[in-house]
Amino acid sequence: MLFHHNPHVKIHRNLFTFATSFFVIVFMLLSPPIFSQTPSIKTTKPDSAAAKGPKPFSEVITAKAVSMNGLLTVHRLDDKYFFEIPDSILGRDIMAITRTSKTPTGAGYGGEQANRQVIRLEKREDKVFLRVKNYINVSADSTQPIFKAVETSNVDPIAAAFDIKAVRKDTSVVIEVSDFFKDANQVFALSPITKQIYKLTDLQKDRSYIESMRAYPINVEIRTVKTFGVTPPSLNPPTTPSPFEPVLLRGGLSAGVVTFELNTSLILLPKEPMRKRFFDPRVGYFATGYTVYDDNSQRTKDETFAARWRLEPKNAADAARQQRGELVEPAQPIVYYIDPATPLKWRSFLKQGIQDWQKAFEQAGWQNAILAKDWPLNDTTMSLEDARFSVLRYFASDIENAYGPNVNDPRSGEIIESHIGWYHNIMKLLKKWYTVQTAAVDAKARILEYDDALMGSLVRFVAAHEVGHTLGLRHNFGASHATPVEKLRDKKFTDENGHTSSIMDYARFNYVAQPEDGVTDLFPRVGDYDRWAIEWAYKPIYGTKDAEEDKKILNRLYLEKAANNPRLHFTTEQSSFDPRAQSEDLGDNSMLASEYGIKNLQRIIPNIVEWSKKEGEDYEMVNETYSEVLSQFRRYVFHVAKWVGGVYATPKTYEQAGVVFEPAPADKQREAIAFLNKNLFQTPEWLMDKRVLSLVRAEQGVNMLMSLQQDVINNLLETAKLQRVIESQSVASNGYGIDKIFNDLRSGIFAELKSGASISVQRRNLQKVFVEKLLTMLKPAAPAPPVRNPDGPAVNVPDPKRTDIYSMTLATLVQLQKDLKKAGKSTNDALSRYHLEDCYDRITRALKID
Repeated sequence: MLFHHNPHVKIHRNLFTFATSFFVIVFMLLSPPIFSQTPSIKTTKPDSAAAKGPKPFSEVITAKAVSMNGLLTVHRLDDKYFFEIPDSILGRDIMAITRTSKTPTGAGYGGEQANRQVIRLEKREDKVFLRVKNYINVSADSTQPIFKAVETSNVDPIAAAFDIKAVRKDTSVVIEVSDFFKDANQVFALSPITKQIYKLTDLQKDRSYIESMRAYPINVEIRTVKTFGVTPPSLNPPTTPSPFEPVLLRGGLSAGVVTFELNTSLILLPKEPMRKRFFDPRVGYFATGYTVYDDNSQRTKDETFAARWRLEPKNAADAARQQRGELVEPAQPIVYYIDPATPLKWRSFLKQGIQDWQKAFEQAGWQNAILAKDWPLNDTTMSLEDARFSVLRYFASDIENAYGPNVNDPRSGEIIESHIGWYHNIMKLLKKWYTVQTAAVDAKARILEYDDALMGSLVRFVAAHEVGHTLGLRHNFGASHATPVEKLRDKKFTDENGHTSSIMDYARFNYVAQPEDGVTDLFPRVGDYDRWAIEWAYKPIYGTKDAEEDKKILNRLYLEKAANNPRLHFTTEQSSFDPRAQSEDLGDNSMLASEYGIKNLQRIIPNIVEWSKKEGEDYEMVNETYSEVLSQFRRYVFHVAKWVGGVYATPKTYEQAGVVFEPAPADKQREAIAFLNKNLFQTPEWLMDKRVLSLVRAEQGVNMLMSLQQDVINNLLETAKLQRVIESQSVASNGYGIDKIFNDLRSGIFAELKSGASISVQRRNLQKVFVEKLLTMLKPAAPAPPVRNPDGPAVNVPDPKRTDIYSMTLATLVQLQKDLKKAGKSTNDALSRYHLEDCYDRITRALKID
């Protein structure tokens, strides 16, 4: 996903790719394994005829039936629907994807995924059972004895049972599915958690029905309309908060019910799964996997494999050409269709963003591997909800976001399809970002409404990023670290390479370039890392027998091409302590990059009113732009703060020299504290422009600044960060130790104690915040539970009283007490004196010493 909400994409079993808006987060929460919980069994109601067993086919499916052949033959007879299931489909894995086609106001948007399962249809005597297949534990070989042990410990739930109505001998069986799809069922509908969030109650059967069922060669599409009752709002809400914030939909308030239209796609998965490509933490791909049991192994093995599309040559001749280094077209290219609801002016830009990946696939040996097409409006055989087709869906929404999920085969990681979610209001967010990050150097960004060419370029960039996710790529927040800061000001370099090596980074736009540099290429692009990552996942490997051999070849390829080239490195977006992997940052030195960024913000602030004016309008746009400047400044200071206590995490194999974990350089950590003392703790007067604030806010920024300073101080003095400093100092005695951090903060925040200068209101607030933070550290809360570390084992946060954290806190307060007592007697400014006496009194009472 493109925007922060969490991101926090994890590598684990059945991992999906979902982004950053509220509803995207909800659907991610509803993904397996939650969907794979045991559903309640739904059994069709037997009638007297069914009790006597199957009838002849012609008596059940009469000449009046309207039939459609495909994966399953769908028969409609009056208001009843029947599935004719070929024997060849029984026992096969079928992916079931349910999407919302139409939603009530406030419940997401048509086209979003609501449910996903792998199912099997199994015949037993005169019934067909529908099982939900869980890929959690598997056996390496069904002929081994351990296969039986795995089976007995991992029984898949039977979600529904159907009476066989008719049989075509040795070819197929017929079941009636009308009641199953009209009634409530958990497998192909909204999950229990979704129902809780929207406060839905019982299905209203008299207002729920099957809209249509259509059969296609490898899939069946089922459109249903479901109406639910809603829980009325309570006058006495519960005192115990729910883990999910319930949402009472507007339709529920007015009508007492809400209606959803759902589309379920049943897609036959390949009989032989695609060959896996085992996940490598040095290359950023989403992954899925399971635990494997093998007679010949002395332990279980967690197999994790990358999510990727199946690309294969058309024939043996093309395969031979490809092995010789020639480009060939795949038998089945990756095709994305543009939603016909998309405004015409943006369609060409969206298609360009999709096809920007063609060069990357060429590096992997493919020509025309990825295509963008307009949706064929007159083709009645195609449906936007049909899971055979990948579509960029355009949502009429005020959400400022976009997301790029993919649906993959849990057996192999093969991506089946993707529906990109594109919210109309994403353009508002892009405008805000581009203004505050580039208006100092790009005159086109200094107007209230961008022209179509500029906005189209922004749309193209986002489309390319989201398509990257649908190809399997995760965020590579470390890509921008590969570019030295000064190169970001080099026109020749940026023209050739851009400002980051990956469009999958959150590098946004080049905010480092200064007006005098002449840099004009400010956008991300599909870069060196992206091309390498596509090559790693999609270049065919010929002449090997299995994925284990492929893994060795890919490892050698990594060592040869990427190991010593920082522009091809991947740094996980999950690391909470690696300062190289940060969202929204640029360059290899956050302190220097942020200095340049602040200079550009200082150029923008005085011009906000002029660039935002419009006749007859109020100052809403001035406030919006000023708020975005403040947010950008906040990003800069937190980029810097992460260097303090930072630890590099670099995944490696045995063939690579060096360590996996190492402390961030001491000089960078020292530089970070110096930056914060200069640019944040010394009052940034430029940020509190009186002309701008007097137009948009009643206050003058004093509390706003204190809040930001407090957040940064809390970050710098958090127990986990300080413990990392202690750990690092234990192996590098010349590092930037905890004593230096405390002393440098105290000296910078209380600099007036040495100079004797009067203390401004902003600095008085800051100093009180610092003192109060230290005082709370003398009485720490109970130790927190272990923190999950995505790059290693769980990390226990220690009790500060048992570490040097408590000692340094106490020493800092004692030193401050002495300095405050001395300074309080020498200052002539009354407010400064009262403030110093107050701080002294707080510390004295806490220490209980004079």
